[in-house]
Amino acid sequence: MPTIATILKTGGRALVLTPTRELTIQVCDTLNKLGRKLNISGVSIIGGASFSEQARRLRAKPAILVGTPGRMIDHLTRRTIKLDEFCFLVLDEMDSMLDMGMKKQLDQILNYMPKERQVLMFSATVPGHILEISHKYMNSPKRITIGSATKPAPEVEQQFLRMPQGEKYKELENHLNSKEGTAIVFVTTKRGADKLTGRLRDGGHRADVIHGGLNQNKRSQVIASFRAEKTRVLVATDVAARGLDINHIKFVFNYDLPMSAEDYLHRIGRTGRAGAKGHAISFVSPEDNSKMRAIEKLINKGESTPRESFKKKGRGGEGRSDFKPRFSEGEGKQKRYGKKFSGGKKFGEKSETRQGFFPKKGNNRSKSKDRAA
Repeated sequence: MPTIATILKTGGRALVLTPTRELTIQVCDTLNKLGRKLNISGVSIIGGASFSEQARRLRAKPAILVGTPGRMIDHLTRRTIKLDEFCFLVLDEMDSMLDMGMKKQLDQILNYMPKERQVLMFSATVPGHILEISHKYMNSPKRITIGSATKPAPEVEQQFLRMPQGEKYKELENHLNSKEGTAIVFVTTKRGADKLTGRLRDGGHRADVIHGGLNQNKRSQVIASFRAEKTRVLVATDVAARGLDINHIKFVFNYDLPMSAEDYLHRIGRTGRAGAKGHAISFVSPEDNSKMRAIEKLINKGESTPRESFKKKGRGGEGRSDFKPRFSEGEGKQKRYGKKFSGGKKFGEKSETRQGFFPKKGNNRSKSKDRAA
């Protein structure tokens, strides 16, 4: 809203870049809802959609463009858009864009923009490896933090269940059959997402899948169906971990732990919105020990976690216990649910905690396996 207010007062145009098509569409839709009464509008620029239709809309010179870097460069190189009037640049989920290999694309886009510009970076988490890079994009930066960048919302109840890899599907089905509410199930790879979705459908679940290997029409249909609660279970790679705001999601299952601890926070942020109770359940296999330690370190920020509370599951399937990390706020509770997974409860919307981030030295982190935008 401050950017919109400035544009209305002083003129100029704004460019908003996001890492994924889904986030671009969501941001643009929200922008147009806010700007309808202010006579200001935005246009989404994403791959997989009609280039000629986008070019037609660009000729109207919308005040705000929201897009993914790859398609934006397509328009710049084919001269269907000029950025010399764009005095505002918003980089949403900047860390994800860098991890997905978009740094060169961002540099190329900046070459088309005025030297005098305001740059805003946003992220719900602030991994260290992007802070030093931000020097390149910003002058005299100021850092603004709202809430904690390392702790989940207190409304999200967390459980970590240790088990062999081969028992994850049975555990997932048990949860889905005994719980009410829609759910996102996160996996690491596109192939794994397709395979798990097939098994869930064979088991009678209304499941669908989203990942970077689908064309844009299919991805949009999947999100629309899930948003309308026609689908109860959405199996997803990390393409759905950032910014996706669907108000009725009650459960997030980490079928596979993410490649980075920060992505864990983004994933579980899809539930527990607008004060509603959410549940994040993570399946931890023996090969996940290093990932689990990284998550503990990020969330606890130096607190020592009692390792004895994270018990292993024996070969016979007995002895598993829920692991409950120590949190300074919003500590998860261990519960068992007896209701059938029938879906349909709605919750209000909530804007995800955002944070601008600015330079200091940090570490590199693992790259996401799902790179399509």
